[in-house]
Amino acid sequence: MIFLRHQGPSRLCGSRFGKLITGSGEKFRAARSYLLVENQERCDWLEAEKTNQMKTIKYHAVSLISGLLILFLSGCTTAPVTGRSQLNLVSSDQESQLGLTEFDKMKQQTPIDTNPADNALLQKVGKRIAVVASKDMPDAKWEFVMFQSREANAFCLPGGKVGVYSGILPITRDEAGLATVLGHEVAHAAAHHGNERMSQQMLMQSGGQIIGSQVSGASALTQTGVTAAYGLGSQVGIALPYNRKQESEADHIGLVYMARAGYDPQVALDFWQRFAQYSQQQGGSGGPAFLRDHPVDSVRIQQIRQWIPEAEAQLGQSRTQ
Repeated sequence: MIFLRHQGPSRLCGSRFGKLITGSGEKFRAARSYLLVENQERCDWLEAEKTNQMKTIKYHAVSLISGLLILFLSGCTTAPVTGRSQLNLVSSDQESQLGLTEFDKMKQQTPIDTNPADNALLQKVGKRIAVVASKDMPDAKWEFVMFQSREANAFCLPGGKVGVYSGILPITRDEAGLATVLGHEVAHAAAHHGNERMSQQMLMQSGGQIIGSQVSGASALTQTGVTAAYGLGSQVGIALPYNRKQESEADHIGLVYMARAGYDPQVALDFWQRFAQYSQQQGGSGGPAFLRDHPVDSVRIQQIRQWIPEAEAQLGQSRTQ
């Protein structure tokens, strides 16, 4: 008799298959030879298919990596003040248009503060910061708007569109305190941090595509696990630290900007200490440091102390001009 025990394609390949067939006589030997040949042809086909799939995966991976390398080389720029190398894949025109569009939406959706004193202060400080930042943002169309909100926040969109929430004024307290905030937010735009974030997202998506192609032949459980691990690793290992790096860089550049505009950089230290107290009162300082997208308050204040001498030198130059 002929006894076949099915063990899947990978175990039916080669001479081991013959051990699963027992019997004697010419018919059995003929049947055995036929099955061995048929099985070998099937194994050869499976191996060829596997080889073709691997070639396809490698081709797409190489194409993606080559494309990313070209984008990387064409998108390299340098941040002001710090000199840090950056990757910006979005054109300046596109970046500015995005900023203009979003700012128009903000003005339509968020109430504008009409307090004359607050607006006068914002325009005064904003103009001084804009003058010193214009070297790094020559095409900016500056606009400073005070939004009515209890939120203690501010922002500067690409193209020089600056928004300040009135809720931050009790923390800034005075003109120099507001200069600290505006210097920091304008620094984000001058260093093209928004562009950098968009470029990083483009790269992360491409990386996910490469990972997905590499595990496309694996089980659904394996694919799900690898994809989840890649997403978590990208978020914690790449995205969050990058946010902290940008925030620290904005602190550094903003400190220099406010000094060049004639404001004492020591005031920035006082402001960030007050802001740290406010953040703690709001419950915003909890959680592990590696899961925060802003620097830990103590680290931020320590860094600012280290940068103050550099900024004070810029303050001295601004007073002699």
